[in-house]
Amino acid sequence: MLWVALHLPLLSLESFAATFVGADADEKAALALVDDHRISAANAAAQAQGVKPGLKRATALALAPRLTLGQADPARDAEAMLPVAHAALAFTPQVSLQPANAPGAAADTVLLEVQASLRYFGGLDRLLQRLRQSTLPLGHAVRIATAATAQGAAVLARVEPPPQCRDLAATRQALATAPVWLLGPGREHWEALQGMGLRQIGDLLGLPRAGLARRFGETLLAEIDAAFGRRPDPREAIVPARLFESRLELFARADSTEQVLHGAAVLLARLVAWLAAQHSFVRRFRLLMHHETRWQQGDRTPQATALEIALAEPSRDSAHLLVLLRERLAHLQLPAPTLEIALQAEDIVKRAAPNSELFATRQSESEGLTRLIERLQARLGADQVQRLTAVEDHRPERASYLQRTDAAVRLARTPSRARRHARVADDDSTALAAIAARPVWLQALAEPLAELRSRPLLDGRPLSLLSGPERIEAGWWDAELAERDYFIAEAADGALVWIYRARLPLSAAGANESGWFLHGRFG
Repeated sequence: MLWVALHLPLLSLESFAATFVGADADEKAALALVDDHRISAANAAAQAQGVKPGLKRATALALAPRLTLGQADPARDAEAMLPVAHAALAFTPQVSLQPANAPGAAADTVLLEVQASLRYFGGLDRLLQRLRQSTLPLGHAVRIATAATAQGAAVLARVEPPPQCRDLAATRQALATAPVWLLGPGREHWEALQGMGLRQIGDLLGLPRAGLARRFGETLLAEIDAAFGRRPDPREAIVPARLFESRLELFARADSTEQVLHGAAVLLARLVAWLAAQHSFVRRFRLLMHHETRWQQGDRTPQATALEIALAEPSRDSAHLLVLLRERLAHLQLPAPTLEIALQAEDIVKRAAPNSELFATRQSESEGLTRLIERLQARLGADQVQRLTAVEDHRPERASYLQRTDAAVRLARTPSRARRHARVADDDSTALAAIAARPVWLQALAEPLAELRSRPLLDGRPLSLLSGPERIEAGWWDAELAERDYFIAEAADGALVWIYRARLPLSAAGANESGWFLHGRFG
């Protein structure tokens, strides 16, 4: 077996920093966490000013007056840790969390059993490279160690730099030189062990086991045996939730949608990791913005504002999802400041991952068009993006009408479209061939053209007929008879236009329709 450990040494600080939005999100700011009125963690900027774990709150503020303090929150850390486990599930189903050494603290190490996945991902080095890339959007500093045992990998991931051991012999050799305080009981009895000159795990191996158990407890021996592969160490694999929901309580209230977007980007990264764990794609998700309560009589401010995002094609591209969310938020006016945001996703679909393409294909071009439509709908509104729908009528002005482009609804209600793909493709090719010689842009009303010696004129200059006629005789059933001969003509500047000549005068009302008319222009 081969285990990979992902250790997050700064998990508590990073989960706290993720709650900052807007101007407060300064990477160089001094941050620290407080637990029981003492500093439990401090970032590099705070430590540079003398703030260390274990200091009292008042002492830390005296050393760094501009220090930003937050309360340590294991629940917040666990919420931030879960997406890392989801990202790991994209590589192997055998993913588990290593319990924290300190009681009440959140787990900060993810364990993966990857022996069966090495061949698929092209070896251990390639797998670790892709694993780092998948966790990078989550914004955590990650230490990665490999070992032949789960407990050994968890211990070695805390060593700096973490070793890469690929067999049991190398694992045992690396563990023997690791500090003894990396074991849970070793941290608890560190002073006693140090007083006895036992600083490395290897120093414990030559001592009587009965004496160690009596002095430091059976747990110490159990961890050593599990790390060295001398006893079974079963792990309970993580199973992702069926529905996605993640919350983020903001450090300060967000007064604008741009500030909300900063926090939403964190939740979107978690959503993408959850989708990767299930090899799925999202089709619809919802952003909830919980507002500040105003204690005023008669205040009608809603408790939360919901923003629904629907996609025409299922996706798990974080950049694309963020663009759609930014466009929708740009048109939203917050009724009150936002204190907490939540992201929910229920409508997901399982499908094969897209293949990498050297040259563009019809599928990739269609996907690009779909994303363009999604972005336009998010920016302009769903009703403002329309498409032409063909009508069975030979008269050009009646051969199509504008209809709202709602690809998401169309795809959702036509699950059998794959079975009809071949027939639809044949119909589309026939229709395209029929309208290939017609322009997309038609005049609202046909424009009469002057003529000279039976040749039509445009802007006083004669047109050259290139092809035609295309004869149309239709409309007898609704009293709007059209009898025309259409031609493609070239203007003096090289532009192509679509003109027609009425075959017969249409009584007194259409007496002017005896000559040439301009009906459309080619792009």
